[in-house]
Amino acid sequence: MRTSRRIIFALILGAAPVAAPALGFDGAPVNADAAIPLVSAQPGAAATVKKAVSPAASATSLTSLQYAAEGGHPIAQWKLGRMYADGEGVAQDDLRAFDYFSRIANQHAEDSPSAPQAGVVANAFVALGRYYLKGIPNSKIKSDPDRAREMFSYAASYFGNADAQYDLARLYLKGAGSSRDDFRYGARWLGLAAQKGQHQAQAMLGQMLFNGDQMPPQRARGLMWLTLARDSAGPDEIWIRESYNKAIAKASENDRAMALQMLEHWVQGRKD
Repeated sequence: MRTSRRIIFALILGAAPVAAPALGFDGAPVNADAAIPLVSAQPGAAATVKKAVSPAASATSLTSLQYAAEGGHPIAQWKLGRMYADGEGVAQDDLRAFDYFSRIANQHAEDSPSAPQAGVVANAFVALGRYYLKGIPNSKIKSDPDRAREMFSYAASYFGNADAQYDLARLYLKGAGSSRDDFRYGARWLGLAAQKGQHQAQAMLGQMLFNGDQMPPQRARGLMWLTLARDSAGPDEIWIRESYNKAIAKASENDRAMALQMLEHWVQGRKD
């Protein structure tokens, strides 16, 4: 779906929501495009490489990035945005990070999803969504879940970004007073992100399936997703390992055997 520049500009300002398409709950087979994550360390991130460099070399590199960013280069804008967001090599400044991410979203929202910079553009929308979700203290950027949903929706639907799909699913599933329709949309986005290898989505989906949250339990399938998530979880993602440990302790021998078969099919499918 192509979106007019007027609509895109409205998106950045939070004026027009993007509808989420209906997808299969378990995440029907999709192209496993590599999503570039924002906060979690996952494959494909356009991250700044940490090297031991002299202050002079670091200053030169920063100047070069700033020059390229001012010239409209999205990769340079992304790297600078991440540097200011994380405080790497520069003073941490969320407002400056927000500005760089906004430039990318405004200038490249209609880029083809297959363009070389598409991952960076998608993640700029995700970064903006996360800022809108929490707000930036002592700034004009206030917490606005509706705007956050718009950013995640665009990155999830147009660019197929797995992190955006996970964040969007969480909004549908965790929102106060979530309706049955919200649950259905959230579960579908979660399934799609999980199929793409987003391990947080795999963990959340695994919990839902194993415990039977608003659905009949599917313990073997849930255990499969939790196992995949555990194997990819970072050292600080204790909740994923705890969820796996609880599930494996409750699972029957039959559940474990079926989960193993499903894992083998998953691994084989990723190789094909």
